[in-house]
Amino acid sequence: MYHCYSPGRFLRLLVLDAVIFSVCALCFLVGRTVMTFAEGLSGQEVRLPVIMYHSVGGNAPSEYVVTPEQLEEDLCWLNEHGYTSVTARQICSYTEGRGSLPDRPVLITLDDGFYSNLSVLLPLLEKYDMYAVVSVVGKYTDINAAADPHNTLYSYLTWDDIRELQESGRVEIGNHTYDMHSLSPRRGCAQMAGESDEDYTAALREDIFALQYALHEHTGTMPFVFAYPFGSVSQAGMPVLREAGMLIALTCREQINTIVRDPECLYGVGRLNRSGLLSTEEFMSKIEE
Repeated sequence: MYHCYSPGRFLRLLVLDAVIFSVCALCFLVGRTVMTFAEGLSGQEVRLPVIMYHSVGGNAPSEYVVTPEQLEEDLCWLNEHGYTSVTARQICSYTEGRGSLPDRPVLITLDDGFYSNLSVLLPLLEKYDMYAVVSVVGKYTDINAAADPHNTLYSYLTWDDIRELQESGRVEIGNHTYDMHSLSPRRGCAQMAGESDEDYTAALREDIFALQYALHEHTGTMPFVFAYPFGSVSQAGMPVLREAGMLIALTCREQINTIVRDPECLYGVGRLNRSGLLSTEEFMSKIEE
């Protein structure tokens, strides 16, 4: 049996074909956009070495002490080899999709809060147009610095010293715990064997916020950088760091970092410990690897 030609049916088929073609074209365009976006993100990966210093005021170098001369040689080397000192704030902004980073960025960090950060480090940062993150231990400031202040060889920063560093515009202050910089009864701020997650997070929260509030009281701001004492990391503590406003968590993993447009990449930043037992050339070869 023959069917009569129907203009209405023909139009419906034509419309259906057009819809199918449009959907296919849209899927193609979306796919290309996603691939282009992904390629763009991968093209925005930035190699970031982070240097970890401790004391920079000793006369005799050791594993965790460099002399002022060694520190200056390091800064000269970085300048001469095309590295640009960046701030922690710049790095955070980059991961959030704002701003850019130089071709060869480097982040300079110092742990424990020694007075030499003010007496030795700050003048050199100003001389070489560089920046640093100084992570302090609250108890060292409250007790050790107050008892014996302003000796470049061994003293810790007072609250006034910390405020002076921050106001210089060259130094960002980090949280290195208030009173968890010890190896007993726990190693740094790590979770102890048999300690429940609830008890651990309560202890960590009390400690970290104690320093956050003390720094806010004395300097007017709260840190957004956290440095794990001894590099002891416990995943159960991560929600506490986020709650405290930490955007960067510094470890002691000896590795070069890859920074991308994703803030999550900053919760476990590796650092290269600057041993005073190495020459500048020997240490910097780690950065160039």
